[in-house]
Amino acid sequence: MSSLRSLPSIDKLLTAAPELTDEYGHPLTTDALRTVLDEIRAAYIPGSTIPSENEIIDRASTLLGTLTAPTLQPVINATGVILHTNLGRAPLSRAATEAIQAAAFSYTTLEFDLASGKRGSRYTHAEALLCRLTGAQAALVVNNNAAAVLLALSPYARRRVLISRTQLIEIGGGFRIPDVLAQSGAKLVEIGATNRVHLSDYAQALAAQPIAAILAAHPSNFRITGFTAEPTRADLAALARQHGLPFIEDLGSGTLLDTAAYGLAHEPTVQETLAAGADLVTFSGDKLLGGPQAGLIAGRADLIAKLKKHPLARALRADKLTYAALSATLLHYLKNEAAREIPVWKMIAATPERLRARAQSWADALSPGGALFGVSLTPGLSTIGGGSLPGETLPTILLALSVRSPEKFLARLRASNPPIIARIENDRVLLDPRTVLVEQDVDLLKSLSQSTQR
Repeated sequence: MSSLRSLPSIDKLLTAAPELTDEYGHPLTTDALRTVLDEIRAAYIPGSTIPSENEIIDRASTLLGTLTAPTLQPVINATGVILHTNLGRAPLSRAATEAIQAAAFSYTTLEFDLASGKRGSRYTHAEALLCRLTGAQAALVVNNNAAAVLLALSPYARRRVLISRTQLIEIGGGFRIPDVLAQSGAKLVEIGATNRVHLSDYAQALAAQPIAAILAAHPSNFRITGFTAEPTRADLAALARQHGLPFIEDLGSGTLLDTAAYGLAHEPTVQETLAAGADLVTFSGDKLLGGPQAGLIAGRADLIAKLKKHPLARALRADKLTYAALSATLLHYLKNEAAREIPVWKMIAATPERLRARAQSWADALSPGGALFGVSLTPGLSTIGGGSLPGETLPTILLALSVRSPEKFLARLRASNPPIIARIENDRVLLDPRTVLVEQDVDLLKSLSQSTQR
């Protein structure tokens, strides 16, 4: 028989486990050992066996591993959703990640002017690149596109802003255009019907009451089909100019490349939108741009200058790591190498032939093991995701695995290192090579082989 008196002291356990204090530090290791001892005391039944010293140390080691494990982990995205919001949207290019590392390891010129030796402005970073790429007079970077819309509308607090009912949308995470308008202080003036709005609706609203700005919003994942009507952005811009008002366009995802060139529906580019007469354009950095999370505002110099001075701009500003990654990403476009260097565009540009070759190489690597009872290739569709190009798909070739329990198999893949995120269709586990980075193939195949042998 044993009793709680036989439990070793904290000091004795610390002496017996120097590797834990070396790895996790004395305070955290002490807390873990104390937690394990408290659990043993709480669960103790008189006459039962007390865990040994080694068992206690092992339990503390497991607890320490759990406590210190990062919750933000790299994963392999085999879902075929390119801009997977839950998985962090756009993976960055090698140049962008190297730029982040360089900025993180050192002091930077974030707000320092080397020429004068005096304080500079962070707003200058990436601005020249954005202007050159889009044709804008000026540009501003904030921390995401919701912030960009909020800041762009803030100068019109307590004043009326026109928006069509066809654009009163909600996207993921409960982001609603009407709510953003309300938070900015602007007063929403809805015009048109749910499915149709005409230029005359805007003109009538402008004649009926004082209006401060006209706003157009990207529909994100929402699409109206059938009996629909919308005035062109050029017509809205012209109408706004006639009344001396700014025309603001929220592009949502925003793209600098023509999506139609890759077999997708044409998404208005930032350049086209500005050329059509928009005074301000807002868009995301981590969607079709393929960069870090950021909100970008491009347009008229006088309007951008006011936004830079707005009190809210400081609360929404981007940090040095964002500027570093964004600048590196924009340089890919300037060098005409975006489709070759930016992962999002490499995925979009991948041909069915190339995808078939990769999927076949996976199948060939798995089949000799004999652990699976069903490995095949099947045609499928990849999606863009992230609220970009709703309903648009790209043809792909999927690796299909027939396993006894698809749900349990997916759980094993999620528990692998690194975790693999796949999907189930028709009782088969499907993995899309389009969204798996080439350098992840070795880890993918290793985890697949191990998961099928359990």
